[in-house]
Amino acid sequence: MRVVRGRAADVAEDRAITEHLVADAGETGEPAIRVWTPHRQVAFGRRDAREPGYDRAREAAADRGYAPYERETGGRAVAYTGHTVAFTRIEPVAELRTGIEERYDEAVSVVRAALADCGVDAERGEPPESFCPGAHSLSADGKLVGIAQRVGSDVARVGGIVVVRDHAAIAAVLAPVYDALGVPFDPGSVGSVARARGVDPERVDPTTVARTLEEHLVGTAATTVERVD
Repeated sequence: MRVVRGRAADVAEDRAITEHLVADAGETGEPAIRVWTPHRQVAFGRRDAREPGYDRAREAAADRGYAPYERETGGRAVAYTGHTVAFTRIEPVAELRTGIEERYDEAVSVVRAALADCGVDAERGEPPESFCPGAHSLSADGKLVGIAQRVGSDVARVGGIVVVRDHAAIAAVLAPVYDALGVPFDPGSVGSVARARGVDPERVDPTTVARTLEEHLVGTAATTVERVD
């Protein structure tokens, strides 16, 4: 299993790394895991791009220093502060129409176990009017994990976001973004590892959270670690 750490110089190059892992997994049959802290940005879903207020939402993100872009997986907009953890597990699949719920259930279980090791007792589900609402979320004093999946070209890609400490910053940028999109959003619904633990956000290290999550995603598989600088 390939394990990729770090991030590229900018958003476009960083996205290209993940897309390369997807293509490579389809060609070689070798699964891959990436857990990292993406650049500061707001990632919009395809549903967002169809909303009349999409251009205003993008402007709202950019005005607050968050590069806007449209992603291929997931639902509504999510924000990364530079300290927010993203994760993806990429694996070849023989049948595109089966195993979807099983992969979701496994991802929820694995991420929940990793959060427990980080001192957070998270439960499946989310508060009303959460960011990127969906059935595969984890919450503890607010939503702190969202999980999405995409299956295509003989490869399944399951990934998501873990809010580590910047719940206030994420709420602040997503409020005007969701308002422009016309999607209900409660800023108070955003959680984080720091908020769930009731500690100073500066005491929670995103790298520690990322490595803990990576360990759980890898499990007992033999790995080859690659570094992106």
